[in-house]
Amino acid sequence: MLGRKLGGELLRLRDAAGKTQQQAAQTISATNSKIVKMEQGWVPMRDPDIRVLCEFYGLEDPKSVTRLLELAKLDRERRKAKGWWQNTPGSGSLAEYIAMEDVASRIRNWQSSLVPGLFQTPAYTRALSVTEGSWTDPEEIEPLVQVKQKRQRRLLGEHPLQVYAVVWEAALRQQVGGPGVMRAQLERMLEVSELPNVRLQILPFAAGGHPCIAGPFSIISFAEADALDVVQTDRVLGSAWVENEAESAKYSTLFDRTARLSLAPRASVELIDSLRKEL
Repeated sequence: MLGRKLGGELLRLRDAAGKTQQQAAQTISATNSKIVKMEQGWVPMRDPDIRVLCEFYGLEDPKSVTRLLELAKLDRERRKAKGWWQNTPGSGSLAEYIAMEDVASRIRNWQSSLVPGLFQTPAYTRALSVTEGSWTDPEEIEPLVQVKQKRQRRLLGEHPLQVYAVVWEAALRQQVGGPGVMRAQLERMLEVSELPNVRLQILPFAAGGHPCIAGPFSIISFAEADALDVVQTDRVLGSAWVENEAESAKYSTLFDRTARLSLAPRASVELIDSLRKEL
């Protein structure tokens, strides 16, 4: 995401200077395809190339050039970083999402039918995995459970992940794994809701239609000022990413509108507790 931000900055500078990709490529003795990859954020960028391009585009402000160089350095460091999830069996399609989540500062999550992964108990995760049937060997389930539990470490520590979750009432009533599993899951949600870095709201059935009725998604934010928000949308088979600033802003608006229709945190806790007692 940092690479895309940097590439977008260089593209903006090139357009403002009235230069073509071919001219930019010749300036750094590269091919047109390299300029395309740089502007799309597909490859890490060398400081000499950035300096030459900034001069070619007429960027004379030393502070602006330094900012781009610092962004490029941070991008290179992030690309080299090795996360715990990379060699973890059972992470599967979650790996890309976990990579984002592991360096994020804040996540806003809308869930329509499931308890958010960061709040799931091991028994709930196992029950979901059995239901999905995406495994070929039952032993594949436990590594996935362990991955979910490792992810939850981000809720604690010196710099915990800020999580704002809005969950539809249906996710609380769907008895994944049976009454016992679900009762323990609701207890877990009550515990998590007490964390200072977690805001949990429930969208009740009584709210009727709402802006996020199309499906669940997560808005991932990063601490770096130059990093764009990224949105992951869940689908029946896999996920899709939204990395466009304008589109990300639309998802933020949808989330905020749905949150306003939801119960306040205290009322949400009361609803969860009442459902727990029913079980």
